[in-house]
Amino acid sequence: MDIVKETENYVKLKLLGEGSGHDWWHVKRVYDNSLMLLKHDMNQNVNERVVKLGALLHDIADWKFNHGDEKAGPRAARKWLESQNVAQDDVNHVCQIIYDLSFKGGKSRSPMKTIEGEIVQDADRLDAIGAIGIARAFAYGGYKGQELYNPLILPKENQTVAEYKSQQTTTINHFFEKLLLLKDRMNTRPAKEIAMKRQRFMIDFLDAFLKENQAEDSWHAARLDRYKAMDR
Repeated sequence: MDIVKETENYVKLKLLGEGSGHDWWHVKRVYDNSLMLLKHDMNQNVNERVVKLGALLHDIADWKFNHGDEKAGPRAARKWLESQNVAQDDVNHVCQIIYDLSFKGGKSRSPMKTIEGEIVQDADRLDAIGAIGIARAFAYGGYKGQELYNPLILPKENQTVAEYKSQQTTTINHFFEKLLLLKDRMNTRPAKEIAMKRQRFMIDFLDAFLKENQAEDSWHAARLDRYKAMDR
């Protein structure tokens, strides 16, 4: 039995058609990103199967859709992997990756414990930035019923885990609260290089968005100028 292929079919069946941006195609891109990053780390002792399973199962039960329960994903992944008789060490490793990888507010760096975890985390975060990241941000904001933009609501940077989970925000604020922070939190060299290009794309988008709104909004404009300066 090919456990990776079986897991791919299992996840695809569960997430195909999901509408918040955490769908099967997001998982497929994270999986493909992981394979790309793996090529750059094959000189290290990397458990390729753990990387593949971690990428495929990383959103099987995201805490955002499970009442904030951070153990929902690892629990669902463990149930599936043990039903497929995967070695217990690999099960534990995959579940630890799933538990650790999520962004949990600006104050938390969400460090990974292994190179396998760093690869899956980078692969997931690359899909949260750039053109795809912009599309997913607005898909999720619509799913959550958030305002697109409100110049009177300011982002809350450097949030705690509890603040990040509970705060009502806008989709534009989400860029300042999370997405623009991810470039400097990549673990692997190739992910850092890709993130730089995707960061520029997001900055250009936000610059155009704020200019087209013509709102009295000195905070967002000033903070974006800071990111522009950092990106030069």
